Formats: sequence, C-alpha cells, structure tokens
Amino acid sequence: MFEQLIQYNNIGLLVLRLAVAVIFIYHALPKLKNAKGMAQMVGMPAGMILMLGSVEFIASLGLIFGFYTQLAAFLLAIVMVGAIGMKTMKWGVPFAAMDKTGWEFDLILLAANIAILLGGGGTIGIQ
Repeated sequence: MFEQLIQYNNIGLLVLRLAVAVIFIYHALPKLKNAKGMAQMVGMPAGMILMLGSVEFIASLGLIFGFYTQLAAFLLAIVMVGAIGMKTMKWGVPFAAMDKTGWEFDLILLAANIAILLGGGGTIGIQ
C-alpha cells in the first residue's frame, strides 16, 4: 500500500535521529549544568550524572550530524537500559501512571535507538 514511500527511508531515519537527539539534549543539559543537585535528587554520585549528561550530549551531536550514528545510538541505548533498570528495580516506577511519567517513555527511546543501531542512520549525514 505504501511501497512508494520506501524511497524516502533516509529522510525517515533523519527525522528519527533528530527527534531522539533533541530529547537527549534536552535531558542532558540539566545534568551538565547541575550535576550535584541532580545527584542528590536521584541518589547517584555527581560524577556519574556528569558522565551520563556528557554521553547523552555528545551522542546526540553524533545523531544530529550523522557522525558515528550507530555508535551514538548504541551508547544512548545503554543509557536507556540503565534508566529503565533504575526506574524498575531501584525506584519502583510503574510502566505508566496517570500522575507521573513511567518507564514507557524510556522504552520508546530504547527502541528508537535500537532501530537506528540496527537500521543505520541513513545516508543523510557524514558516514
């Protein structure tokens, strides 16, 4: 039914890469600006928060510019596995809740990064 759209798969991957990158940059900036304060909120060392923010930010730049996109997606997938693990095992966050974000958001980001990792980032960007 939509076979003719396959010719635009590189544009689709670009859109996915940009959307994932924007989300990770949005969440990386507070970690980079206030690692100490965030560390107290989530119960992790400030150095770990700073490292996570750095990985998220640098990998996001890779996704935006199409530079080492699969490596960037792999790193972000690892971050999301860790986030899901923290939410489920340490904090007891449910999959979804009406009053807060569950780990469903983390799961879709994990899936998006796995899709980029396995499907490549498309040919739009530096290869």
